Amino acid sequence: MTYRALIPVKMLHQAKSRLASYLNEEARATLVLAMLQHVISILLESAQFERVSVVSADRKVLAQAQSWGAHAMLEERQGHNPALEAAALAELTTGAETLLTISADLPLLQLHDVCNMIEQSRQYDVVLAPSLDGTGTNALLARPPLALPYLFGPGSLQRYSMEAKQRAISFALYHSTGFALDIDTINDLEMFRRHEKEHRTAHIL
Repeated sequence: MTYRALIPVKMLHQAKSRLASYLNEEARATLVLAMLQHVISILLESAQFERVSVVSADRKVLAQAQSWGAHAMLEERQGHNPALEAAALAELTTGAETLLTISADLPLLQLHDVCNMIEQSRQYDVVLAPSLDGTGTNALLARPPLALPYLFGPGSLQRYSMEAKQRAISFALYHSTGFALDIDTINDLEMFRRHEKEHRTAHIL
């Protein structure tokens, strides 16, 4: 079975606008790229994917992604879900059998998260990774690509679940901290920093 991964990334000047009161534009861009590099590196390290692609309208993002070993895809349509649909269709028509669409801002993502989700996908057509609050979706693993339409946005987890049931598609939820913590607010960022501090302390001890 051919697995590929797709990572959407906004224009850097638009990214993480909810952190604008705490981080300037340059700091937010640096944060976005650091998290993207982490996600790409984990996906590549897993050796599960024939190709890891980044889709963005930002050519700087795409250039950086290529330097980290990802395939660059310039957005063909405006809007988050339409851009993803176009990219997924391109993956489907070039041979992808299963597609992981994953958020770029998952700083706690670990190798075992990806491997466990893929293992779960061998039993289900769709695997969804919920966000920390249990309403959003931070990763969607679908066989075939576009088995479900892209429904990312507020309340997406429930909408994905309902859509899968209506289409009689087997699906499961994969819960892990690595997939759950995405960085959108200052509370998210502080939670990540606390985790990092505790992790370093535990490691030293």
